[in-house]
Amino acid sequence: MWFKKLFNRKQLSILLLGFASGLPLALTGQSLQAWLTTDGVDISTIGFFTLVGLPYTFKFLWAPLMDRFELPFFGRRKGWLVVTQLGLAGSLFLISLFKPSESAQAVALVAVLIAFFSASQDVVIDAYRTDVLDASERGFGSSLTVFGYRLAMILSGGIAFVWADTVSGNGWAWSKIYTIMGMIMAVFSAISLFFLPPVPKTSVAPTTNAKNDVIGFFAVVIAVVIGYQFTTKLATPFAENMLTPLFPALEDGKANPDLKKWADMVSLLIGLAFTVPLAWFAAKKAKFETLNISLSNYFSMKGAGAFLGLIILYKLGDAFAGSLLTPFLLKGAGFAQAEIGVVNKVFGMWLTIFGAIAGGSMMVRLGLYRSLLIFGVLQLLSNFGFYYVAVVGKGAWGGFELPPFDIVIASLKEATNVDWLLLFSVAIENLTGGMGTAAFVAFLMALCNQKFTATQYALLSAFASVGRVWVGPLAGVLVTSIGWPKFFLLSAIMAVPGLWMIYKMRGTIRALEAPVGVNLADD
Repeated sequence: MWFKKLFNRKQLSILLLGFASGLPLALTGQSLQAWLTTDGVDISTIGFFTLVGLPYTFKFLWAPLMDRFELPFFGRRKGWLVVTQLGLAGSLFLISLFKPSESAQAVALVAVLIAFFSASQDVVIDAYRTDVLDASERGFGSSLTVFGYRLAMILSGGIAFVWADTVSGNGWAWSKIYTIMGMIMAVFSAISLFFLPPVPKTSVAPTTNAKNDVIGFFAVVIAVVIGYQFTTKLATPFAENMLTPLFPALEDGKANPDLKKWADMVSLLIGLAFTVPLAWFAAKKAKFETLNISLSNYFSMKGAGAFLGLIILYKLGDAFAGSLLTPFLLKGAGFAQAEIGVVNKVFGMWLTIFGAIAGGSMMVRLGLYRSLLIFGVLQLLSNFGFYYVAVVGKGAWGGFELPPFDIVIASLKEATNVDWLLLFSVAIENLTGGMGTAAFVAFLMALCNQKFTATQYALLSAFASVGRVWVGPLAGVLVTSIGWPKFFLLSAIMAVPGLWMIYKMRGTIRALEAPVGVNLADD
């Protein structure tokens, strides 16, 4: 039967790995924001906590090492999977030991460690998925990846809110919830070791010079450290001096608090502009062969640079709106944690599933270009739902009472009022987000040369995370300046450049499309 041909041990493994990939993201994003918010951390500090996701941006730097080297005993890909998942489990246990309001710096450092192991796990999962799936299986495998990924985010970014709510939920401390998530990742390390099928024997490590690759990696690390010192010692004071005339001192003589926020933002951009070329130069000089060959191959493709810009811009509006969505719903709109958890994820789960399945099905008829364009427009429109919430407020459409329930993974001790407008806004966001993500994953896979999938996919997905990581500081500053309604309007406007690029590049994007079963590898 067709179902048995599609859904087999390999595809079940892809589904499980999609779940493992999605679980940590909310734990350094929405759930971490909720923990910080309820523990009394101020909104500006929370905005800068989005920078803990930087490893997602730079993961392509160490991806070549995970492609080049194999850990003994475990097998290709599986060894790195086990190590990164055990690292995630340990980091989640560690962060649960701290109280954010008292140890914000320690929490931030461990959160960066979680993001590092999570980004590294993503590198291996992307490579494993490409290695084990035949060309004819990749479409269905991509849908299962999105499905598992979103399902995990429902657990760590939605059901976790119900667990944490002290009024209508379980009333668990966030530290306990992070401990549970660590236990789940420990279980996944065992699944990776004993259940996942091995990659084909044709999948072998590159034959580049191992010594040069190691030296090249450390050269890049040194370049990044130099870039960090440049940012903190030179760029930050320069930015403060440059912006001081724009932010005069307060009447009591104290420094304007907005000065530091904008100075930090400017210094980060200056530091990035200095560090990335320096790291690239270090990789070239130190002969980081696996990285250099992979990048050279990608940039030899027509429209390679423009594709990178499109990757950043396509999800930028979504990333901007979602960067401070949890603080908005909690403080800006006044919803309870349990209500957010139930509506944002438990109710939204089925629409997310439907969105992913519908998106994958529609792509067969629409093709890559039209799918990216149509789903992108729908994502833009979904931001107006939260704009409307910000304008009319909680209760504008009324609500209904959700009775107590206990479904093992989530429960409500008391009946909880659910706001219809919140439900509508979140439902539209989940539906369109699932469709857009399915098209976006297919787009990234189409850009990869099968010889260099691990490194190139890591590069492309790192660029995809730029919006999610870097809009946080700007978002936190803007909210305090322009308010929530204008913030969500701006998020919709920020989605327009990506849609414009898709239209302008329609010919090039259509050239990426190929019939199912055609290998896009460049032999």
